[in-house]
Order: sequence, then C-alpha cells, then structure tokens
Amino acid sequence: MLELDKYMDRKMPKDCVSLKVENNIAFVTLNRADKRNALNMAMFKSIDKISHELRRNRQIRTVIVQANGEDFCSGLDVKSMMAKKSSMVTLLKKWLPGRANLAQRVSYNWRKIPVPVIMVIQGRCWGGGMQIALGGDFRFAASNASFSIMEGKWGLIPDMGANLALRELVSKDVAMKLAMTAEIISAEKALAYGLISDVSDNPMHEAMQLAEQIAERSPDAVAAVKKLYQKNWLKAEWRMLATETYYQLKLILGKNQGRATQRQLNPENKKAYFARKKW
Repeated sequence: MLELDKYMDRKMPKDCVSLKVENNIAFVTLNRADKRNALNMAMFKSIDKISHELRRNRQIRTVIVQANGEDFCSGLDVKSMMAKKSSMVTLLKKWLPGRANLAQRVSYNWRKIPVPVIMVIQGRCWGGGMQIALGGDFRFAASNASFSIMEGKWGLIPDMGANLALRELVSKDVAMKLAMTAEIISAEKALAYGLISDVSDNPMHEAMQLAEQIAERSPDAVAAVKKLYQKNWLKAEWRMLATETYYQLKLILGKNQGRATQRQLNPENKKAYFARKKW
C-alpha cells in the first residue's frame, strides 16, 4: 500500500518547484503560494528541468503534480515576465519550428514521461496553469477549482503546447470558444466538457488511489499504453494497428509480462516488477 498519510503530513521545500519521490511516486509541487503559483522564469526552468529528470527515471511508477496554497496556478506572472523583453524571447525561442520551446515544454514534457502523470488541482487553474494541467494524463479537481484558457484576455493565443491535449479532449467548437473568450468555467463544467477526469472533495486521495492501481500493473505495459495513445490517438488506422502489434511483441519478450502473469496466478506471493524498459 502507498503511504498516503506519511506523504500528506510532510513539509514542502521552499523552492518555487520541488520534487520528492516516495514509494516510487514522484511528487512535483508548485511552491509560490504567495503569488498564487503564477509562473515566473524560475518556475518555467524548474518545471522543464524536473520533467526532463523524471523522463529518465526508470524506477518511478507515477507522477503527481500538485500545488501549495489556495490555487493550482493562476497563470503567467505578468509583472515579472513582462519586465524584460528578453524573458519572452527566452520562453518562445526554438531552433526548429516543430520542436517545443521553453513555454511549451512545461506542458508538453509531461506527455513524454513514460508513466502516468496525474494533476491535482484546486482553486485557480488559469492560463499557463491550465496549459500545465492539460499536459497531464489525468486531472483530479477540487470542487472549488476554476479553469480558463486566459491568453485571449491579453490578446494572445494559447501557445504553451496544450492545444495538443485540447484537440484530443474536446470538440473543436468548445476549444475555440474557450480560447476566444477566456471564459472562466467551474470544475463541473470542465468535467462536462471533458477537460478534467473527475471532481472530488479530496482530489489528492483520488490521485493516490489511482497510483495504487497503476502500481499493481506492469510498468512496461503502462508505459506502452501511454506511448501508444500519445503517439497514435489521431493517426491513421493502419499506424495504430501496426504499433499495437509491435508494442505487444516487445512486451511479450520482456521480463515484466511474465512477472505480471506470476502475480495473477500466485497473488499471495507477489514479486516486485523489474525496472521499466526504455520506451
């Protein structure tokens, strides 16, 4: 069993974004509660660094992203980021048009981590905060959470990579409406649209329950499912069919598929899974 009480009681570091791994779960915490976790340059760089580190970690089974304070993230720290034009250049520059820049990586990088990423959301999840949340695989929201694609308020388009998730989660007219109006919507409406996975009085508890379920499954199979769906969800039928066959053969030839079978046939003597293969 995962030690929920132990985690919930622990004190957070004072870094703007912190990382702690317990029981093979990586907890990423936004720590600018006094600024409603608004994104400054330090937060962009920290999220980018931490998400890259987690992508290489083959021991973790789940990532949970949460935030200290009343709000998940209220968006861009406009005063901080607009004070220097060079800050915006740093966020948006890229060597190749198809590659993610720093602004996009705080959302896009979660999609590249070969384990499920669960977002635990309370209060404001606006602008850049919503972009971060949409990069996850699951979003559990408190009933007081509110959501907004707020870039339109500033005469901008959503440009932090979450458009990839939007086209998978909602219809085009809903995405356009939210992006054009910068409307603030409730957790219930976000759930109805399909933007979040569930609304709960205790979203962290829901996240931990899901992490427990995932921990019972082969880390290779979980990684394969994530990559299969992330890479092929909107691709041609032939590509999905070909890729699922290739991944299945790769799983059958790996150690963890046999270990999963043993765990089902002999549940009283469950052996730990091997380290996840590279996916």
